[in-house]
Amino acid sequence: MVKPKSISNFKEQHRAHGSFWTRWLADKRIFAIIALIFLLLILIPLAKNYSHKRLIEKEIEDIQAEISDFEAKNGELKEMIDYLQSDQSLEEQARLNMGLKRPGETVAVIQENAGGVPQASEAIVEEISNWRKWWQYFAD
Repeated sequence: MVKPKSISNFKEQHRAHGSFWTRWLADKRIFAIIALIFLLLILIPLAKNYSHKRLIEKEIEDIQAEISDFEAKNGELKEMIDYLQSDQSLEEQARLNMGLKRPGETVAVIQENAGGVPQASEAIVEEISNWRKWWQYFAD
């Protein structure tokens, strides 16, 4: 004969296995899914922060490169200012632009006209209207 199980006996067996939540969390598959979701909730903001950090670092590198370029240009401009304020530059400008010379020097001017290139004063400049120039360009 089979003894019918009593309700109290069923409750005792049920309590022996634990409550619903402990059985549910003790299952390895469900625990793995919960751990994966928790891991994703942590990793997504970390990935966003990392990409934002890399973007900012790239901008900083670009700005530092620009700064070094500007510092190099600034150094070149300072050298040019120092040269232009020197006596050597003033003397050179006076010689080239004003035709000045030092006492005891002789100035020689060499004209280059041997290649057959006519100078502006030797060239015959013909005044032709613009529409005739276009007509000659397309017709001839």
